[in-house]
Amino acid sequence: MKNNNVLFQIGEVDREALPYYYDFGKIVSTIQEKLAAETGIEFQMYSDSDTSNEIWDILEEDLKEESSELQLISYIYKEGETKTISSNHTDKTMEFIVKPRVENGLYYYPNYGVALSRVMIFQSDGDMDRDLIFAKNDACLVSFLKYVLKRKREYIKNYVTVFTDTDDGVETEIESITSLVTRDDVFLEDSLKKEIYRSIDQFFSESGEFFKTYEIPYKRGILLYGKPGNGKTTLVKSIASSINAPVAYWQITEFTSSYTIKEVFTSVLKLTPMVLVIEDIDSMPASVRSVFLNILDGATSKEGIFLIGTTNYPEKIDPALMNRSGRFDRAYEIKLPTKDLRHQYLVRKKIDRILSEEEIQEVIEATTDFSYAQLNELYASIALEWHYDQKVDITRLCAALKSDQHKQRKQKWDESFSTASMGFTGFTSD
Repeated sequence: MKNNNVLFQIGEVDREALPYYYDFGKIVSTIQEKLAAETGIEFQMYSDSDTSNEIWDILEEDLKEESSELQLISYIYKEGETKTISSNHTDKTMEFIVKPRVENGLYYYPNYGVALSRVMIFQSDGDMDRDLIFAKNDACLVSFLKYVLKRKREYIKNYVTVFTDTDDGVETEIESITSLVTRDDVFLEDSLKKEIYRSIDQFFSESGEFFKTYEIPYKRGILLYGKPGNGKTTLVKSIASSINAPVAYWQITEFTSSYTIKEVFTSVLKLTPMVLVIEDIDSMPASVRSVFLNILDGATSKEGIFLIGTTNYPEKIDPALMNRSGRFDRAYEIKLPTKDLRHQYLVRKKIDRILSEEEIQEVIEATTDFSYAQLNELYASIALEWHYDQKVDITRLCAALKSDQHKQRKQKWDESFSTASMGFTGFTSD
């Protein structure tokens, strides 16, 4: 039946006259005919420039979990792939997974009257993927989008969303939390640890009721600074593992632009309340710092976001970040571990299985200027030597590690060890 509201229909178009439209239109019209035959509904097609990532993320998650909300109507191409092989690497095992493929399928959400299909259009000048969204009407689509955002908040709590600025825009990956870091794994001075976690817990408790009661803007920002290896990343991981809210990491790169800044904040605002971590925030390109600051100052741009910035070089931080409320409210220095914290850390590593208490005290006295990362390396050396020799030369191991660290800081290496001897090309046969 002819539709009087359109100028062209695929059955009336000569492929030679409009080849690209014909190829695309033929696929769309065939899909619409299939949907009408299966459901009895005349579907409209929609364009999406704002929520497509969320829609297709949820479709993939629903396929993986074999959700009852979802039905497969048909595959698009008989010769196309219908399943995908992937792997899931945990701390102990490598698991292979076979799951339905988003591409080449026509999927239907009957409770919402919405169908989705990601298809490849084959053209003479190259192939291209098209994301096709069909709905019974506008109200059905809006209802489905509410389901998408609710569903994403539910499943994303088991993952960390990683935003990386690239030359092509923001690349988004969803990474599972494979190694649980508890709050007991974080070694900080008691008062500092209590203050940070209390601030986090209050933000996510009772839907922000505390902020409403005391008329405090529902957004927080803290900056963690200090030398590398003292637990900033461990602290952030413990927060991600212990709160019932989404967590996202944003990796600043040389490709960070005004566009990627706006795209990241647009994405995270859909998941609020949530945590946004910006590691090495001092690496923000100077050319876009004003854009970043304006975003932070926006009336709603940070609403529901607990922002955590980290840096090893606080002297490189733009003073404007700290000199105005609403950007970063507090800055916390993560210092080198004290003697008591070094003892707690090593005992947590179960070093007492190897060393006596007297020997542990010897290690603590010899590691005054060690970071947690350096203590961890020392523990590995102690364990390795004990495993093979059943004895440990603590003085020698501590001295060797200190010497290596001194050379790293000073960039002074043994001159007899030339760069020519490094790598495969430096080896010669005897």
